[in-house]
Order: sequence, then structure tokens, then C-alpha cells
Amino acid sequence: MTKRICLWSGPRNISTALMYSFAQRADTTVVDEPLYAHYLSTTDAHTYHPGSAEVMAVQENDGAKVVREVILGDYPTPLVFFKHMTHHLVNLDWGFLDQTINVLLTRDPRDMLPSYAKNVEQPTLRDTDYADHLKLLDYLRSRGQTPPVLEAKQVLLNPRRVLSRLCQQIDIPFDEAMLSWPAGPRPEDGVWAKYWYHGVHQSTGFQAYQPKTTPFPEHLKPLLAECQPYYEQLAVLAIRADQSQLEG
Repeated sequence: MTKRICLWSGPRNISTALMYSFAQRADTTVVDEPLYAHYLSTTDAHTYHPGSAEVMAVQENDGAKVVREVILGDYPTPLVFFKHMTHHLVNLDWGFLDQTINVLLTRDPRDMLPSYAKNVEQPTLRDTDYADHLKLLDYLRSRGQTPPVLEAKQVLLNPRRVLSRLCQQIDIPFDEAMLSWPAGPRPEDGVWAKYWYHGVHQSTGFQAYQPKTTPFPEHLKPLLAECQPYYEQLAVLAIRADQSQLEG
């Protein structure tokens, strides 16, 4: 039986690095943001996302069809890893999540927002996914799921420990191959890679965590204040890089 792992992330959250990590497993197929065109075509995001027209031209726009044929489709491997943005779930029936293993990924907005604003100058709370993550968490809990939560800093501080714990929680074996990958693009990359994936294309593994040293941009401080409470509620649930989290 195919295990379908859906990573629900916000932007600039090491989600592509995690996709590259899972792509190193011989038992796994990876799929890059299959619902992106659906999101662009059903919201006003196409007016400010870089490369929107190209994404909508090459990717299926019908989200319900993507769910049926891509997310719930047939694959040659026992595991399939889908990298998603949580806000891509807009205007969809969430019932398919009963058939997927769902993992939430977040990142401190102090680190995320300045990075995201390089591509989207005036981001809103909708763009960041912090509020949407909690809505998704509440929904999954209402369906009897306890989704693992990853936090970007914790992953980068100790990738082996955090990914080992993740694999344990979703009942798959950990694979050392997940810790490194060849530099450069992957064939699974979406057409938007040229706008967003420069850093991961230069990497050969998870980069060591580096605190931000530049001042936080003034124009993003109101959005930071909106995002922070949501982030803190999710971050407390995240798999830790150290042993402070109780096992089990």
C-alpha cells in the first residue's frame, strides 16, 4: 500500500531541502507543489507571484483533479513525498487528508519574512501560512490525526536526530541517504525553481543554522507581530534537535 507523505509548509521554510532529502531514498518518489497552479488560478496571488503565468500554463489548474490524479494517484514506489504550501489548500475539499500522512513545517518569522520579501515585497498573513498551519492542525486533530511538526531551525541544528524522529513518528525507516544530495537542480523541480531555489541548488545537504545578523526590516514588523503568536503555538510542538523532548 502506498504511503503518501504530505509536507505542509510555509514559504522559505527549508521545504525544498526536505524534498531533496526524501528524493535520496530509493523507496520514494517526490512531487513538487502539485497544487500551486490551483492556488494561483483561484486567488489573486497570480498578480504578484513571480512566474505565475508560466506555472499556470504548465501545471494542472484544477485542484480537485490534482488531488484525484496526482496526490491519490498511482506510483511505482511504496512512498511518495509531496511538498506543499499550506495556503494551496484554499477552495478544496480537505477530505483527502484522511488518506495522507501529514507533516507540518514552520520557521521563525524573524528568519522567514526577510527572505520571502526578496520575492514578494509586501507579503500578507495569508502568504506566510502561520494562521493556516493552526487551522490545518485543528482539522487534522478533529480527524484523529496527530501530525508531526518540524521547525526549520531544529532540523538544521541536528538533521539526523530530527529526521530520525520524524521517520519514527510516520512509521518508515530512517535512511542515511537523506542527509546529503548532489548539488544542482532536480528533474522534479517546479518551473518556479529559477525564482526560489538558488540556495538549495548550491547545497549538498542541510546547511548549518546561522542566526540572522542584519536588522529586521521596519516595513515587515507589523506582519511579524501578526505571525509570531501563531508560530509560537506550533513551534512548541516541534521535534527537537536535542534530547529535551520526552520520547514516545
